[in-house]
Amino acid sequence: MQAQYDIGMMRLPPSPTVGFSLHFSVTDPRLPPAHAPSSLDMPHIDACTPARHDVGADAINTVVGGEAVTLFAERALFWRRERTLFVADVHLGKTATFRAHGVPLPRGTTADDLARLARLVLRVGAARVVVLGDFLHARAGRVPALDDAVRAWREAHAALEVVLIRGNHDAHAGDPPATWAIDCRPAPFALPPFLACHVPASPPSGYALCGHVHPGIWLAGYGEESARLPCFVLGRRRAILPAFGRFTGLATITPDTHDRIVAIAGAALFALPSAAR
Repeated sequence: MQAQYDIGMMRLPPSPTVGFSLHFSVTDPRLPPAHAPSSLDMPHIDACTPARHDVGADAINTVVGGEAVTLFAERALFWRRERTLFVADVHLGKTATFRAHGVPLPRGTTADDLARLARLVLRVGAARVVVLGDFLHARAGRVPALDDAVRAWREAHAALEVVLIRGNHDAHAGDPPATWAIDCRPAPFALPPFLACHVPASPPSGYALCGHVHPGIWLAGYGEESARLPCFVLGRRRAILPAFGRFTGLATITPDTHDRIVAIAGAALFALPSAAR
């Protein structure tokens, strides 16, 4: 059964992701009186030292695996102590793959995704980017335009360390060329206390950061209003990141009992009350 939420007088802003505004009713008696939550005033998000970089409505500070991190509505997680930005499921070259198979799709998704990643790197001052699998979509998508775009991006960020944890799509697409300067690693890759993975895992020790699922959550409210939104899934032993690539689908998840869900509504993040599911 798919999980649905009534999330408490929150107004999700109009956005390309949602397409309309939603208002929801409170069903969790543990929530404080209804109010418009700020980015740092979200229910069921662990307290931690405030971030040293800017945090607005599009970011939430929290703790996973005992480490202070920041979640971004641009579908990324930043580990502040190690200046490491984690993203998952970028799927570069996906539209080119579709076009190679006769499906007419517009160009520009690769440039848009690389530009979003560049803005995040600049915003947080990242020294390292870790891609949790599926950086490339398929071998058919490895066209000259993709190679040119990524090489230009790497030249603009030559000092940035980039690590790719091989995912199932990477296995078929092949490792990136040496000119991209990407360090390819099998999962799990240890960055203590974290284990960088592609397929979700709950290790007996350490804390896994994962992708692969493209998680999404249904929100339902009054008047049969509903929306399916990408989300972060924060568990006791692992976190699942939303797909970073814009041209990717969503898989509606059923959270575990102890999972914390942070939904992405356009440029805003909302922590969902666990008791409401």
